Order: sequence, then structure tokens, then C-alpha cells
Amino acid sequence: MIQGVFTALVTPFNKDGSIDLEAYKALLRMQVEHGIDGLVPVGTTGESPTLDAKEKDLMIRLAVEAADKKIPVIAGTGANNTKSAIEATKRAKDIGADMTLQVAPYYNKPSEEGLYRHFTTIADEAGLPVILYNVPGRSSVNMSSSLLLRLAEHPLIVGVKEASGNMGQIQDLLHKRPADFSVVSGDDALTLPMMACGAQGIISVASNMFPAEMVAMTHAMLEGNLEKALGIHNRLYPFFVNQFIETNPVPIKTYMASKDMLQEVFRLPLCELRPQNKEKLLATFD
Repeated sequence: MIQGVFTALVTPFNKDGSIDLEAYKALLRMQVEHGIDGLVPVGTTGESPTLDAKEKDLMIRLAVEAADKKIPVIAGTGANNTKSAIEATKRAKDIGADMTLQVAPYYNKPSEEGLYRHFTTIADEAGLPVILYNVPGRSSVNMSSSLLLRLAEHPLIVGVKEASGNMGQIQDLLHKRPADFSVVSGDDALTLPMMACGAQGIISVASNMFPAEMVAMTHAMLEGNLEKALGIHNRLYPFFVNQFIETNPVPIKTYMASKDMLQEVFRLPLCELRPQNKEKLLATFD
């Protein structure tokens, strides 16, 4: 099972729009040095829709090198084209990724049977353990607990990143899931309540900026120290909210840029924050 905090890595860019490899490598080093439990390159937080295949493979390779077999790398290789997802996952496996993160197919809006066939076909043909990603706010498709439980029967479908925000649905899944099927939060603000109900951790946006704090919070919950975890949660909660003041990953990258960790550059169609939102975000801890 996966547990703890896994960073959904941002992709830094140079002013000319190319990937800032030095900033990315520095981010990877920081994550490892602060005890992160795993790395998740080229997911939505990594602006994957605007990266080409060679760029994605490079970002995965650098994450694998930084992890150095000490922590797992979960490569974001999902797509709304099953064949493309299989091809990308096979490449990630060859590069050295340990698992794949597979988002619910966006825009197509497949039926539950279509979703089931999509994910099981990827698991059957690509050969990497699959972490499902349920994020109806971005994919327009919700993966019900009954569907997730059905998918959990597949030996290579090993967990889900749950970002539906529906605690009733999440609790139903946690109550009925197999013992070896991991459930992790996809929303930093819900990490603590989800873990209190039995989830194992978080695939986190905030840990790009606060890896040590997110490690401390999730590990405290895993150890049963609610008081310590709640203290960290309460300190970071304003940031958990403000990092979604506009579409992810624009706020987190803007905040990181204010700390000289990367440049405030995005690939269209994403662009900079509106001035009033930037001011609110950067004042989070003033």
C-alpha cells in the first residue's frame, strides 16, 4: 500500500516557455531531503496537458533519478484515449516509474462500464500498478464507490487518489474496500478528515512548497497523533484554501515564484493570477 505524502510535482518553465530543468531538479532535491514519501511527476499539477511526450518522459526520468529507488515514483500517464494512456505508461515503466496515476477520462464522459474497461485494459496491457484518480471537478466524471470497489478486484489496480470532495462516498469506499487497496486524498484540505476515517495519506499540491510540514502531518495521523496533525492542519489550512483561489497549479506556482523557487511562467491556456487574487494568496501567512 502507498501511505504518507506524495508530491504532485509542478513543472517549472523559463520565460521562453521551455522547461526550467535546474528549478525542477532543485525541487526534486528539496522533496527528497525533507522526507517526502513519493513523487508524482506530470500529473495535472505538472501542466501535463501542455507537455509533449518527450517532455513528459524527461520529467519522469528526472524524478526516477532523484528518487534513486528509495521512494516510489507514480507517473502521471493518464489520458482520455486508452491507447495513448497504455503507450505512455509503457514508456514510464521502461524509464523506471514504480506506478502510474490514471485520471478518469475527461471530456469523453464514459459510462461506468466504459471507465471499468478503460482502467482494466491499461492495467492488463501496460504492466504497472495503477493508482486511479477520481476528480469529477476536472474530468466531469465521478467514479462511484461501487465502481472503485469493482476495479479494486484487479490485482494491478492498487489504490485511488480521491478528489471528489464527497465525504459520504469516500467513507463508503473506506468502509468496504479491500485491506490492500489504498485510498489517499487528492485535496490537501481534506487530508486530515479523510485520514481520520481511514485513508492512508495525500497526493499533495501544498507539499511542493511545504514538504516537511505535510510529511509531519500525515505521519502524525498514521501514528495516531491527532493533536499534532491537527495543529499542522490548522496552520496550513489558509494556504490549502488559497492555493485553489484560481485553477491549479497557477496559485502554487505563483507562491513558489514569490520564494524564488521557480519563475512565474505558465503555458497557455493557463496564465497568471488576477492581481487581487495574487495579493490575497501572497498575504496568506503575513
